[in-house]
Amino acid sequence: MATALAFARHTGYWPRLSGPVGNRPAQTKAMAMKQGIHPEYHTIKVQMTDGTVFETRSTWGKEGDTLALDIDPKSHPAWTGGAARLSDGGRVARFNKRFAGVSGIAKK
Repeated sequence: MATALAFARHTGYWPRLSGPVGNRPAQTKAMAMKQGIHPEYHTIKVQMTDGTVFETRSTWGKEGDTLALDIDPKSHPAWTGGAARLSDGGRVARFNKRFAGVSGIAKK
């Protein structure tokens, strides 16, 4: 940590945080974000698969738009513990189907 502080003092580089922290100077205009290169950040509504709606901030869409989700943590098998459909089209299943008739390769 002492090395990092010595480097910061020597080079004049300080992390971009707002306000003074410890012995680091407050953010100046020279350290502020560049204007005109960042997308607009506004409030949108997000509609879950069960119909519940919540408001958040995002760069998606326009102010007040509603983002309707097809899959969310309430319906996705990874979060609900539902059965995974690995036998439908996985690589091993396709291999076994393709070479099922070849002698010496039997499905266990």
